[in-house]
Order: sequence, then C-alpha cells, then structure tokens
Amino acid sequence: MKTMKWMLLAVLFTSQLQACNAQSSENKKASGESQISENKGVQVYYFHYTRRCATCNAVEEVSKQSLKEYYGDKVAFASVNLDDATSEELAKKLNVEGQTLLVVNGPERFDLTNDAFMNVNSKPEKLKALIKKTIDPLL
Repeated sequence: MKTMKWMLLAVLFTSQLQACNAQSSENKKASGESQISENKGVQVYYFHYTRRCATCNAVEEVSKQSLKEYYGDKVAFASVNLDDATSEELAKKLNVEGQTLLVVNGPERFDLTNDAFMNVNSKPEKLKALIKKTIDPLL
C-alpha cells in the first residue's frame, strides 16, 4: 500500500511538471529583471520556461511573498527564464536544466523544487515555512 501511494505521488508530480510546460504564461519577465548580479549572501532563484502553468506562477509568487515577508531586502530573488539566451550562463553555473527553485549561498545550494510544487497550491504555508527553515541558518 505504501508503495502504491509513492507511485501515485510520483505520477501526480510528473504530470504536474508536464502540464507546466504545456501552458503559456502571461507574466513574461524582461531579461534585465531576470538575473541577479554576483552579489554576496543568500540568493533565491526561480528558473522557469516562458510557457508556464498556474502552479509554476504560484511557486514564483509564494516564494517572492515569503522572502519579502520574512527578510525584506536582505535576500535577493531572481526569476530566470530558461528560454532566454542570457540565462544560459547562470543556469550552467548553477547546474540547472529545468524548472527549479534554488536557494544559493556561496557554494551551498538548496533545491526546494519538489516540495515547492507539491505544496504551493494545497499548503502554501508549508512552502513558506520550508523557505524560512532553509534560509534562516544562512543569515
């Protein structure tokens, strides 16, 4: 029974990611807005494609709101469009190949993608708590 639950969860997550690539986003970011310069300190990146679903947009919004609520301007956030040629270098540097929510502090990387997509619609407070739990020790 436990195996069945995990298989079902994996199928749901995979189908959600496929749906994210199937719909277009109304929120396109300008290339100047999409990347953070080589600032020191904690940075949060949300890598995405131009075509996004409601869940993809929700991950970005909840993440931005959480950072603003908990840290103000102390933690930098960047929404990076992987379809934009100017984002190739950053994606390669951070070893990102797809939709990813990433917390970076120097050489440390924390990938919150799976938890973000599983919780953003049903339990956004859980995603906010995870972001806080990940970033607090880094500050």
